[in-house]
Amino acid sequence: MGEPRRPDRVAEVIREDVATFLSDGAKDPRIRGFVTVTAVEVTRDLRHATVFVTIMGSEDDKKATFEGLESVATHLRARLGKSLRLRNTPEIVFKVDQSVAHATRIEELLAQVRREREAAGGDAADGDAADAGPRDTTIDPKG
Repeated sequence: MGEPRRPDRVAEVIREDVATFLSDGAKDPRIRGFVTVTAVEVTRDLRHATVFVTIMGSEDDKKATFEGLESVATHLRARLGKSLRLRNTPEIVFKVDQSVAHATRIEELLAQVRREREAAGGDAADGDAADAGPRDTTIDPKG
C-alpha cells in the first residue's frame, strides 16, 4: 500500500539534494542565474526524475545557467546515487518551470483588463457592480 507514495518520497529527497547542491555553489561557471528548484517528478519505476527549476536573471544568464545545469546532471546523479541508496539512480533531466511566468502573465492581463474597464467609463455604479461579482458578458450576434 505504501508503494505508490515511494516516488513522492524519492522526489522530495531529490528536490532537497539538488537545491542543496545548487545553493552550496555548483562548480560550473555557466550557472550564473539565481536557480530555484520548484518541483521534482519521478517516474513510478524510479528510473527518471524531472527537476523543474526557475531561473532569475537576464536571458543570456538563463540560457547559460540551463546549459550548466544540463552538464552537471550526471554529477548530480552520481551524488544522488550515494545518498538515495537505490538499485538504480534516476536519470536527471532539468526543465524550466513555466508556472511562475504563466502566473505573472495572467496577472498582467488581468491588470490590463481592469485598467481598460476603468478607462471605458468606470463611474461609481459600474465600480459597485464590478465588486458584486462576475457579469454575464455574452454577446448576442443577432443584436
